[in-house]
Amino acid sequence: MNRRTAGMLLTVSGGVCWGLSGSMGQYMFSNLGMDSKWLVPIRLGFAGILMLIYCFARYGKETLKPWTNRTEAIELLLYGLPGVALCQFTYFLTIQLSTASVGTIMQDLSPVFIMAAICLKNKRKPSVREVVAILLALVGVMLVSTHGDPSNLSANSTALISGVICAFCVMIYNVVPVHIIKKYPVSIMQAWSFAMGGALLTLIFRSWRIYYVPDIRGLAGIAFVVVIGNVLAFTAYMKGVSYIGPEKGILYGFAEPLTAAVIGVIFFRNPFTAADAAGFICIFTMLFLITKARTKAKVKTDQALKRAA
Repeated sequence: MNRRTAGMLLTVSGGVCWGLSGSMGQYMFSNLGMDSKWLVPIRLGFAGILMLIYCFARYGKETLKPWTNRTEAIELLLYGLPGVALCQFTYFLTIQLSTASVGTIMQDLSPVFIMAAICLKNKRKPSVREVVAILLALVGVMLVSTHGDPSNLSANSTALISGVICAFCVMIYNVVPVHIIKKYPVSIMQAWSFAMGGALLTLIFRSWRIYYVPDIRGLAGIAFVVVIGNVLAFTAYMKGVSYIGPEKGILYGFAEPLTAAVIGVIFFRNPFTAADAAGFICIFTMLFLITKARTKAKVKTDQALKRAA
């Protein structure tokens, strides 16, 4: 199997795992009475412990190196707390307040924020392609959240706000760690992010005061979102991205909302109308346009560097 095919399969697998994890979250919220303020700290904490054990076993003392440099430590804190941890919480909060399908599609708005951050950093206006992508994103979210009927909002305003915050947080952890992400293995970054996020959210929400005793289904669900949704999904997706690049990875990662939508229709009896399908097409087209714009900009930069050399 060549690298391109392997990369495609891995990124799709990562997206499917995230979609399954989101759907499991919806099941636990709606059927088991679980709360995102209780689930997310546990999910992050256990995932952090598992990944730290792995990192210390594989990388040894290198796992601690990001904390020995002040600049790198600050980047890691920004990456892990307002980036990864807040993203994880708002993602599951959106699912709790709506559905896994809405949560995953809202998260896929993150390229819009990434594009805006790049435009601000480079002090340039968005291109026509990028403006069209933004409009498609807005139309797509409106169609998915209303099923095509503006008077029938299927996702409440709080869910939409938390979904937008989630997408913004994805931008943070993609844009902020410009130095450490190149210097250290991604697994080290994620291990500390999960561990820090789990500890911080536990303190903020005082999860020990939330009385909830999971039954066997709850324990199985927690294990599922930790292993499948955190460890396996992230490992598969990032390995795939290393083969085919982030631009194509974003497109293949669209398997996440598609998986959540299919599971929602089959198991949760969520409605999926022609308007929902049109909304998904709008979001996918938005991702395609933005990734094409980023690829085009990268090619121009490479050509300019070659001419300068």
